[in-house]
Amino acid sequence: MAQHGGPAVLPDNPFQDPAVVQHRPGPDSAALDAYNPFESGAPPPPYRAPPEAAPPPGTAQPPRRPSPTEPRNYGSYGTQASAAAATAELLKRQEELNRKAEELDRRERELQNAALGGSAARANNWPPLPSFCPVKPCFYQDIPVEIPADFQKTVTAMYYLWMASTIGLLLNFLSSLAWFCVDPSSGSGFGLSILWALLYTPCSFVCWYRPMYKAFRSDSSFNFFVFFFIFFAQNVVYVLQAIGIPNWGFSGWILSLIALRTNKAVAVMMILVSLLFTAQAVLGIIMLKRIHSLYRRTGASFQKAQEEFAAGVFSNQAVRTAAANAAAGAATNAFRAP
Repeated sequence: MAQHGGPAVLPDNPFQDPAVVQHRPGPDSAALDAYNPFESGAPPPPYRAPPEAAPPPGTAQPPRRPSPTEPRNYGSYGTQASAAAATAELLKRQEELNRKAEELDRRERELQNAALGGSAARANNWPPLPSFCPVKPCFYQDIPVEIPADFQKTVTAMYYLWMASTIGLLLNFLSSLAWFCVDPSSGSGFGLSILWALLYTPCSFVCWYRPMYKAFRSDSSFNFFVFFFIFFAQNVVYVLQAIGIPNWGFSGWILSLIALRTNKAVAVMMILVSLLFTAQAVLGIIMLKRIHSLYRRTGASFQKAQEEFAAGVFSNQAVRTAAANAAAGAATNAFRAP
């Protein structure tokens, strides 16, 4: 090429031009890219794709897009198993919710029937006696249905306390029998233990547990007063049972210490009964205070209890019949008088 703006001199072979040679593919390029049809008459070599260069370290490689014919991955086996387990758990919870809904519907129907006084009256279910027994249940008791949710735990605790007291008197009878076998002079205490065991079970249930149950069921001030009066006396009996005065029919601490010097096996049995009596006395005092605090929050009063008692007496058909007969008899005698 000429300098200073002279005419350019073209080379004989244009492919030998330095501008073309410096851009010719090197030995690392594909064979087809380096083929020159003007240099030889040989056919071109087959095409070979150049190797892909590895990305430099530390460079994130873009995700490869799958081809339309490539199968898609819808999750591993572990993921599918977890999904199946979650589905089974949901089905199980759904079944539990359905059962609870059916139970709530049944209880709601029972409450509606009781409120309307329909013919579908609830059958007594306590005590739970077998069907072949000639004695039938005397009371209906269903704490989750009849007792408000705020008082269900308290009523349940009192029911367990009554059951523990009954079991304690049964164990007291057995320990008194064992002590009677060791000391024949303690026959009066053994006889009283039988009496306490036979009388306590029905009387305690009717005298203080049922009034407490009905008080929480219908917010009855009269039943609250009956419960407080009788259960206070019951706590006094609990304390006497724990003390264990000889010949009173209670295997308490005093009688246990006496038996410890005579027969250790019987003494151990009596000590266990004394511990149970002591626990009953403590729980009885705690529950009495707790129910009294609940009673004060319900707004009950002695005047309300009197009104409930009067309404209950005058609404009783037997009382009204007796009062009418007495009034009729008094009127007849007044007319017959000279």
